Amino acid sequence: MPHLTQLMVRTALLWLGLGYTAGGLALLAKGVSALAWLWPLRGSHVHMLLVGWTVQLAFGVAFWMLPRLDAAGSRGDTRPAWLSYLALNAGVLLAALHAPLGTSAPGWIPVAAGLLYLAAIAAFAAHAWRRVLPFRTLPRPRA
Repeated sequence: MPHLTQLMVRTALLWLGLGYTAGGLALLAKGVSALAWLWPLRGSHVHMLLVGWTVQLAFGVAFWMLPRLDAAGSRGDTRPAWLSYLALNAGVLLAALHAPLGTSAPGWIPVAAGLLYLAAIAAFAAHAWRRVLPFRTLPRPRA
C-alpha cells in the first residue's frame, strides 16, 4: 500500500473519530440545556464526516486501487495527489473551525474552505485522469 494511501486512510480515520465526537457533543447539547453552547458543533460534525472521512477515504483507496500507468507499477506524478491531500484537509479544518464560531467568524472562511475543496477535487482528478483506463494489456518489462 502506498505511503499516501496510508496517510489518507489514517487521516480519514482521525476525521471519523473527531466527527463522531463533535456529533455526540452536539447531540448531548440538544438534551442538556446547560450545554447548549455545544450545539454549533453540528456543522463541524457534518464537514468532518462528509468530507474529512468519506471523501478522503475514497481518495486514498482510489489512489491505491486505480490501474498503474505501466507494467513497472508507476502511478505517475504524485504531486497532484499530495496537493489534493493537503487542500482537502486544510478545507475541512477551516470549515470545522468556522461552524462553532458562528456569526463572529470572518466571512472569508467558508469561501476559502469551498475553494480548497474544489482545489482538492481538481488536483485529484488531474492525477487520476490518466489512470482511469479501459482494460488493456500492459507491456511486460524486459528481463
